[in-house]
Amino acid sequence: MSTDPEAYRPRVAAIRAWGANAWSRTRAASASAWSRTRAGAASTFTRVRAAPWRRIGLWAGGVFGVLVVSLVLFATFADWNALRGPIGRMASAATGREIIIRGDLDVDPWTLTPNIRVHNLYVGNPRIYQNRGAFAEIAAAEASVRLLPLFIGRFEFVRLNLHGADISLYRGEDGISNWAPSPNDRGRPFELPAIREFSLSDGHIRFEDDRRRLVLDADFTTAESADRRNPGQFSLSGEGQINDRPFSLELTGAPLLNVRRDRPYPFVADVRAGGTRIQADGSITRPFSFSRWRADVQASGPDLADLYTLIGLALPNTPPYDLEGVVERNGQTFGMPRIAGRVGDSDLRGNFTASRQRDDRLLLEGAFASNSLDFDDLLTVLGGAPSTASGETASDDQRQIAANLASQGRLLPNAQLDISRVRNMDARVTYRAARVRSESMPVRALSLDINLDNGLLTLDPLTLMLTQGRVAGAVSINAREETPRVDLDVRITDARLESIFRVGDRQPITGALLGRVQLSGSGGSVRDAAATANGRISLVTPSGDIREAFAELTGINVTRGLGLLLTGDQSTIGIRCGVASFDVANGTAQSRTIVVDTDTILIRGAGSINLRDETLDLEIEGEPKEARLISIGAPISIEGRLRSPQVGVNASDALGQGGLAALAALIAPIAVVLPFVDAGLAEDANCAGLLAGRREEPAREG
Repeated sequence: MSTDPEAYRPRVAAIRAWGANAWSRTRAASASAWSRTRAGAASTFTRVRAAPWRRIGLWAGGVFGVLVVSLVLFATFADWNALRGPIGRMASAATGREIIIRGDLDVDPWTLTPNIRVHNLYVGNPRIYQNRGAFAEIAAAEASVRLLPLFIGRFEFVRLNLHGADISLYRGEDGISNWAPSPNDRGRPFELPAIREFSLSDGHIRFEDDRRRLVLDADFTTAESADRRNPGQFSLSGEGQINDRPFSLELTGAPLLNVRRDRPYPFVADVRAGGTRIQADGSITRPFSFSRWRADVQASGPDLADLYTLIGLALPNTPPYDLEGVVERNGQTFGMPRIAGRVGDSDLRGNFTASRQRDDRLLLEGAFASNSLDFDDLLTVLGGAPSTASGETASDDQRQIAANLASQGRLLPNAQLDISRVRNMDARVTYRAARVRSESMPVRALSLDINLDNGLLTLDPLTLMLTQGRVAGAVSINAREETPRVDLDVRITDARLESIFRVGDRQPITGALLGRVQLSGSGGSVRDAAATANGRISLVTPSGDIREAFAELTGINVTRGLGLLLTGDQSTIGIRCGVASFDVANGTAQSRTIVVDTDTILIRGAGSINLRDETLDLEIEGEPKEARLISIGAPISIEGRLRSPQVGVNASDALGQGGLAALAALIAPIAVVLPFVDAGLAEDANCAGLLAGRREEPAREG
């Protein structure tokens, strides 16, 4: 290949010429394209300028102006009465209830607060309650609303005056009310939109609640005055019935004139229902939102359970109460952050909250305590009555219950559990009593946790601290079925016989006491559950002492036992072991083992306790382990009612022995005493087996 530069010059020149020619052609093509683009744009602009946009704008503006002028002329000169029908139909479709303007309709629209006047306004009930007539009938209404908030769907009343309003509120058994926007809003508190100036005159309200068996007829009105010293007031006054008992309500508040939504609205209320009275002094935090308020209250009455019809909480039966505290409501939650006072002859303090759940059930959560609890006050919780002795607190109804039980010779009350109340709410509550007062039970303290879950009520743990030892366990009442089921399982641990079994100031028996009670029954009352009970009752004492006089009397050792009693001898003999166990079937507790083995006497028993009719049929007999000169083989019987058992001697056995003695007297005088001589052949019981739960082996003959 040649390296001479001169040889390449012709080629380089040719390449340069070709490049210059190509660049010239590219520039020419670009200039031609730009010229065509400018020409197209000019042509388009010319066509746009030629289009009738100005005329379209003039037409559109003209049409809009005509519409505005027509609307102004219509609003100014229209006959609003001709629009009553369309307006009523639109309102009916929006609210889901019939709304009819039967009288005149007048509107003054030319202001930022349009004024509306309506006569003879009818508001019907929602579809599910259409057969109940009108929700409200208003003779005359005048309202002014803010115009601008209407564009965002919010009603703000500058002024609302109602004259001759007749309102009917109703809530069914299922909790659905005729004031709620929809059936899904059951339980929602009634609220009004924001109102700056509100007045009511010659109004009437009727409230019916089938769930709480409440009926109220009340009149309401307002008295307004420009005098600051006496500005007037709002008042609501009415009477009705709760559970077929008289009910009255008196409520007064500040004048409704110039009520502001950002300032609390004060009120005072006085509610009376039978013997129940509730006085409240409080305020609505955000008028007119009735779901936010606070009040200092004082409540008194014969039974806390009666408050169910007023507040919707299923509270236990109690003796008469006198309580005070603070009540607060915030949306779907209300409660008392502080409550104190007396229930019966016991003090009570605590707090609780109740909140509405998704399924419309109330959940009650709280903690209560007593410094000093009168134990007989607890009997009312079981449907019974507290002590009605002089100085004790009891209502008239509870005194009647006590009198009925006494006339029937009964201990167990027959008050039926209201299943519907238990099923309508849930609860998690604790109760503690630091000190317990009782003349019949050696209880010194009490604590329990209460849980109610969809009809299942449990007291677990339940603990009674005894003077010595304790009783602890659990109780459940399953009210989910038509007939409630009651299950009880409690244990006695570290207890002492002497703290339970006393005769006056004396202690005839001492020793450790253990036990367990397992029972299960069905029924709506304590009496019904006991009458159907099944299970087992066991009491055990592993060691102790018994007053010798009482032990001797179980064998009717006349010369020794009676002598020891008459002389007041306090000497004791040791208890090797003691067991009393019963198998319970269909309300009858049949003895399985009753044995008290002492150093000198083996005491056995047998019989039954009928929980259905509350009677006893027991016999106790002692066998001496050493010879007794005079011993009558007559068992001690315990019979009669649980409320008042009778203790005596089975005379038929004694008469049998007496007949043998009379026959022997014909043979020889010395034989008269032979039937009363006991050789003392009883042996020690198998305490290890008895304490392990085995039945006592039958005595061997020979």
